[in-house]
Amino acid sequence: MSKQTKYNELKIKIFRNTLLMTVLAGITIFFIFNLLIDGILQDPFAEFFIRTLRHMFGMTRDEAIEWYKVIFRRNKTLYVLFGFISMFAVYFYIGMSKFSKYFDEVGNGIDSIIDPASGRIVLSHELEPIEKKLNRIQDTIELKEKQAKLSEERKNDLVLYLAHDLKTPLTSIIAYLTMLRDNPDMDTEKRAKCVNISLEKANRLNELIKEFFEITCYNVADMKIEKQEINLSMMLSQITDEFYPLLYPKNMTFETDIEDDIIINADPDRLARVFDNLLRNAIAYSYENTAIIVKAVHIGGRVMITFSNKGDDIKKEQLDSLFDKFFRLDSSRSSATGGSGLGLAIAKEIVNRHDGTITASCVDGQTTFLVVIPVA
Repeated sequence: MSKQTKYNELKIKIFRNTLLMTVLAGITIFFIFNLLIDGILQDPFAEFFIRTLRHMFGMTRDEAIEWYKVIFRRNKTLYVLFGFISMFAVYFYIGMSKFSKYFDEVGNGIDSIIDPASGRIVLSHELEPIEKKLNRIQDTIELKEKQAKLSEERKNDLVLYLAHDLKTPLTSIIAYLTMLRDNPDMDTEKRAKCVNISLEKANRLNELIKEFFEITCYNVADMKIEKQEINLSMMLSQITDEFYPLLYPKNMTFETDIEDDIIINADPDRLARVFDNLLRNAIAYSYENTAIIVKAVHIGGRVMITFSNKGDDIKKEQLDSLFDKFFRLDSSRSSATGGSGLGLAIAKEIVNRHDGTITASCVDGQTTFLVVIPVA
């Protein structure tokens, strides 16, 4: 049954009860006033009223009768109307008290949202649409709480891992620098080897510190987007050129198909970070001797940019979690691919702030990230 049908049932029920209360109030007033004013109690009531006036105010009988007519007989319609309104209010209060349970049910349902231990929310038949909405809200809150808890656990594990990993390069740097200090006569070849290893470990330490910085400073709520007109085609070409040295160790290449002079209104620094994260991710998880394919095309009022690489197949449940904070494909903390797990989450947030979308797909080990951004 549709939501509108449920609401119609409730409206019909309220209308039926209101009509019933109106009829009851009319019937009650009809009998009461016919009984008092025009009925069997008319004469006794009139005589009682006249005697009271004569006794309290010393009026003659004719004067008392005239006052009776002024107060009661000539204002019969007014009394009937007042009596009807009064009786209707009484019946309405009694009748509508049945509907107050609906408000109590909704209130209890909201309390159940706050207290997940109370279970699923169940309301009356007529409130089924509201019941479904409250349950959806409850499910959404529970899901977000689970995601937040999982994200916090991942962050804590990652901080623990990084704290441990920081010791290794730092220890090596100290050891090799100590060797250089204590052996001033070391031959050139050994000295160069110590310097190169120290530099390599220092670079690794720098990467780990950057990851710590991202973890401690990541707050997308404070992310500001400052848009300006940029040449996206030129930006993509420049970024891919800068990444060529990172392709060399794995004997990889770039294949680009970028439409010329794609002009968009965007934040160049933020967008560059998106492409930087996607390219680093593609290089980290690509097989050796393969190509990373970068394409960009302007279709309608949107720009579609794709980054494709060949690597291990990614499962559906992993694809759904790729953009979660602190999620990493490799469960181990490999130095080759073990980042903070924030890169893709940050990329998604930046794209969202540009009113765009970013999605991932994988077919037979060919992983593709699609970024869609409005031109203006």
